[in-house]
Amino acid sequence: MKILKILVVIMAFVVSSFSVYGQSTSGESTLSVVQAIIVGSDTIPFFVLPTYYCYPPLRFKNKKEEQFYWRTVRDVKVVLPYVRHIRKVMEKTNEALMSMPDKASRDAYMKNFEKRIYKENETKFKDLTLNQGKLIIRLLDRETNNTSYELIKAYRGSFSAGFWQVFALVLGADLKTKYGTKEEDAVIERVIVLVEAGQL
Repeated sequence: MKILKILVVIMAFVVSSFSVYGQSTSGESTLSVVQAIIVGSDTIPFFVLPTYYCYPPLRFKNKKEEQFYWRTVRDVKVVLPYVRHIRKVMEKTNEALMSMPDKASRDAYMKNFEKRIYKENETKFKDLTLNQGKLIIRLLDRETNNTSYELIKAYRGSFSAGFWQVFALVLGADLKTKYGTKEEDAVIERVIVLVEAGQL
């Protein structure tokens, strides 16, 4: 009787994590383990599905609104990876700066860091459009809870932040732009959520 109980437990374990064999496109066999739940005498595979976001259908008032939406989709797909990368780099930089003993070593670190970042990303950022640059400014505020102006001021000082603010204003951008203050930010947020979920 004791052996029967042990066999039942072993069988339950084996059945609850049964394997599915498949073939990859390269012709090699692959093994995937699928969790399952046993209900009575039935074995039901258990999968965790990704979240699916369902928004009401878009109704554009005119062609200009529709063009704005699809341009935003394109721009978010281009810009979002850059913004995420910038946030990660900032986190690492903050950690490095916090570990430095004095202002001179922090300044030297920032000077070398700035040169290296510029070399690595110069060609990438030159390919961006003006609208994509404006979108980066807004999404940086979304990701870091600091405007681009505040970030430049924290890393490079007030004079540098003021200089780049004037430069941005000449190009029709504003480094002090906060995310979520404009009506179009709702459209941008919707696009970001759908892009991150793989639905766009």
